Amino acid sequence: MSKTAPIKTAMIMAAGQGTRMAPLTDERSKAMVTLGGKPLIDHMLDRLGEAGIKRAVINVHAHADQLEEHVLSHAYGPDIIISDERDALLETGGGVVNALSLLGDDPFLICNIDAIWVQRENLIKKLISYWTDEMDELLMLTRRQYAFGYNGPGDFHTDFDLRLTRRWQAVAPEMYAGVQICRPHVFDGFKAEKFSRNKVWDKSLDRGKLYGVNVFSKDGFEGEKLDGYWLHVGDPQARDIAEAILADPDNPWTAIGHGNG
Repeated sequence: MSKTAPIKTAMIMAAGQGTRMAPLTDERSKAMVTLGGKPLIDHMLDRLGEAGIKRAVINVHAHADQLEEHVLSHAYGPDIIISDERDALLETGGGVVNALSLLGDDPFLICNIDAIWVQRENLIKKLISYWTDEMDELLMLTRRQYAFGYNGPGDFHTDFDLRLTRRWQAVAPEMYAGVQICRPHVFDGFKAEKFSRNKVWDKSLDRGKLYGVNVFSKDGFEGEKLDGYWLHVGDPQARDIAEAILADPDNPWTAIGHGNG
């Protein structure tokens, strides 16, 4: 597989209503909910800066003025560009289509606002290191047992060449960890309207061009030594779990007083 040029642009999906995070989102967007003493948006922007990302496009909708003022008044590694969805929330697919003119012609990252992780090496850089010319989309994955604040059945099975298939039984071993790389052309034919990015993934799956890698374990596979673990901050209870882990990051299961989840 041949390697591509470095990834320098990212989009952060920050326009959601944050309904499941209520009441913490009654007067602020989900992106502005604090964790470990700083807003979720700052966690992601700091990770992107550490990975050498130069431009971050952020879509805004709920409490948009507050969020926009915050990110434009702070110094981050990436330059900040706002994609405005004040008039209509376009969800995870339409929001990207709406921002394509801001993202450029090269492959870019897409990042969920509630994806937080503890890392022992730079996991965005690790994800980028797997990106090749053969891929249309590459998803950051984690094993379900290393995903704190998540109780779902998993999303994908991974082939030996990192190609993905959807969950075809009750439980799948790998789950999407909220960050991916994609080429702009995967959104060809889609409009800037409400739709889920799952529709884009389905087309990439049909072409055999949807890939994924578990960056949280050594060499992309489950092993004894982890490079990190993932914290899903989707509701107040999950936020409390994440707060406890960040206070004692070397002992995540001990920090929350029980097993995963």
